[in-house]
Amino acid sequence: MFSASGAEYVVFVSKHHEGYTNWPSNHSFNWNSMAVGPKRDIVGELAAAIKTNTSIHFGLYHSLFEWFHPLYLQDKENNFSTQNFVIDKTMPELYELVNTYKPDVIWSDGDWEASSDYWQSKQFLSWLYTDSPVKDTVVTNDRWGSDSTCHHGGFFTCQDRYQPGKLQPRKWENAMTIDKRSWGYRRNAPLSDYLSTQELLATFIETVSFGGNMLMNVGPTKEGTIHPIFEERLRDVGAWLNVNGEAIRSSRPWTSQNDTITPHVWYTMKNSDVYAILLDWPTGSTLSLGAPMTQTGTTVQLLGYSGNFMWKARSGRGIDITIPPISANKIPCKWAWTFKLSGLATMY
Repeated sequence: MFSASGAEYVVFVSKHHEGYTNWPSNHSFNWNSMAVGPKRDIVGELAAAIKTNTSIHFGLYHSLFEWFHPLYLQDKENNFSTQNFVIDKTMPELYELVNTYKPDVIWSDGDWEASSDYWQSKQFLSWLYTDSPVKDTVVTNDRWGSDSTCHHGGFFTCQDRYQPGKLQPRKWENAMTIDKRSWGYRRNAPLSDYLSTQELLATFIETVSFGGNMLMNVGPTKEGTIHPIFEERLRDVGAWLNVNGEAIRSSRPWTSQNDTITPHVWYTMKNSDVYAILLDWPTGSTLSLGAPMTQTGTTVQLLGYSGNFMWKARSGRGIDITIPPISANKIPCKWAWTFKLSGLATMY
């Protein structure tokens, strides 16, 4: 299912804020997935399945703090002048995760109540990048302390559902949920609480145009299954990427992120090609774009559709693309269409 979604990496919650570890941790006695519940090493099984059967990078989420752990509550009561919880519980877990499962991504969370000094984050990251078994491949986020989030890290997440609305100087990620109201599975969620495929792709395309990645959360049921509505969204995104992935994977932001004439048009760039991704199909026979600057030799293609499209240069700057009649069974995808613009004039 994850492969069909087109995902390049998956991040599994190894431990959330309640402290239950989804692996047989030596530092979580009687509160782990081997001792209580499924009696299985869920992290290990998923890591093996991902690494053996797919090309997806395997990542792990880990919460630094725990809501109810007495050692953490004691450290908090001491205004974080003591570090018993860090020394005896949460940091040993992180070292254990890295040494045992060798993840490509470490997605830290639960950091915001204390500084990175309390969490001993710098010591851990120093080991991770210099001496750990994944030192040459691992990627980390920014949630390593109240002084770290959105300031230090491999990539910035800043806050949940982060969408800055402008180009960012650092690599960033929009960690968001398909269920608009929850990170976990809700049996009582009405259909209106789920992002439609159109809404999901709109968020994804905007994120990529600003240079970000998107981490789409699907909350599994207590039985460990992925609900069909989440599966449908994942497979829909994968089907869209099968046609339009050229405009997404290995792309970078262009000089303009969205168009100046036609709304809901987002741009990406790869090599010298520019991609205009339309959230709305043109209502007439002409698509007018204000951002591109054409020159002799410029070509226009619709990804997933054969042939070049006719076009005319607009006065000063921009392009008018002639949209031929296309039958319904020839439209390359159901949502969001990508025009590939090659040979544009260089803009400064």
